[in-house]
Amino acid sequence: MNYIDGKWIKDASTGKTFKSINPANKDEVLGEFPLSGKEEVELAVASAKKAQKEWKRIPAPERGKILFNIARLMEKDKEKLAETITKEMGKTFKESLGEVQISIDMVYYSAGEGRRLIGETVPSEKRDKYIVYFREPVGIAGIITPWNFPLLLPVRKIMPALIAGNTVVFKPSRETPLVAQQFVNLLEEAGLPLGVINLIQGSGESAGMEIVRHPDVGVISFTGSVETGRKIGAICGEQIKKVGLELGGKNPVIVLEDADLELALDGCVSGAYGATGQKCTAASRIIVEEKIYDEFVDRFIERVRKIKVGDGMDKETDMGPLVSESQLDKVKYYVEVGIKEGAKLSYGGNVLDSGKFSKGFFYEPTVFTDVTPDMRIAKEEIFGPVVCIMKAKDFDSAIEIANSTEYGLSASIYTKDLKKSFKAMELLESGVVYINAPPTGAEIQGPFGGVKASGNGEREQGTTSIDLFTEWKTVFIVLG
Repeated sequence: MNYIDGKWIKDASTGKTFKSINPANKDEVLGEFPLSGKEEVELAVASAKKAQKEWKRIPAPERGKILFNIARLMEKDKEKLAETITKEMGKTFKESLGEVQISIDMVYYSAGEGRRLIGETVPSEKRDKYIVYFREPVGIAGIITPWNFPLLLPVRKIMPALIAGNTVVFKPSRETPLVAQQFVNLLEEAGLPLGVINLIQGSGESAGMEIVRHPDVGVISFTGSVETGRKIGAICGEQIKKVGLELGGKNPVIVLEDADLELALDGCVSGAYGATGQKCTAASRIIVEEKIYDEFVDRFIERVRKIKVGDGMDKETDMGPLVSESQLDKVKYYVEVGIKEGAKLSYGGNVLDSGKFSKGFFYEPTVFTDVTPDMRIAKEEIFGPVVCIMKAKDFDSAIEIANSTEYGLSASIYTKDLKKSFKAMELLESGVVYINAPPTGAEIQGPFGGVKASGNGEREQGTTSIDLFTEWKTVFIVLG
């Protein structure tokens, strides 16, 4: 359902609906939702505009109390939320529980920012004159999120927007509408005033772009593909509208010859196949120094063979299905591309569609070796359980390969050499760098975002998370 001005609305003006299904069992329909259009967006924006006048006047610490209520309600519903994430998106229940917990932590963190919306005073060059500057909310925030982290990504956008005094029009992915509905239910239960949060279900074209284009929406926060991000950025540029774009990644992991190999193998496997590789921070390229290349490949594949694929609700499952048939087709396509390009398919490369896999979108964990930087599979985001292992002559060569794509979201290096660790921090063209850890699992108190085609410079999480949703106002006070 849609949620507009404090009311749950079942039908859309288009008269059309769409279904949410379980990717582990496509016969299981989780719900039917309205395919909203321009009319619903107009109503939601009008609701948010009306509510924002009062919401911004509520002292930020009081807004924080409501966010604390949201976090406590999420804690009570933790397992229910995790089950919905697994059934709707496909990741394992353990992974879903982790997503819910970090989402709860993010809400608590944002609630605390209600007492830390800090401004400054600066000295004037004249007597009896004072200069102060402080943050004000932008107004209405349009929040558009993908399906791979259907709770965390809405939380880390919506909570900073709310604590800063903005109202929200929120459009989740068509693949995960039920998670979004449950989340907004909790916001309503926590006591958010009418119109402060508005939920619009639908497609990117029918609803998402209508939110982006609406002149009363002052800021857009979007996570998704580079292609869509460019379109959104162009529209916001024409309207002189604030925009935060968190886009794709082709994240490198460098493994040098002096690395703790056990640690590196653990990190590469978890970083590559967690959430079935459907993460913008997935370890999709592993760059190994040539002296240990063969040993690393053998031991990596040995571990990959042990990954148990299945329904995410099964406790024995290590890796769940892909989210949809279209995502499965995309992975199949790129595996075929890799083979045609001359990469060596060293493990996997098959759809799993018989027996217990017959009703889901399952794909084997897949490993390509002898991959070169010019290959498409080494440059383009696959967003699935496909890993490219590449050989580097030395540290400098590894850095050059790591920086050879248009992306720059997250990167990692495994080495015991302190000097090389610091050089990698300097040289890697990436918004986030990990030393001796996989390029995933950002902590909420640290800014998150990418460079190059991975983002437009805005950051989520940490104290910087409210920057997108606020404007600075400077006041000069002259005593008469």
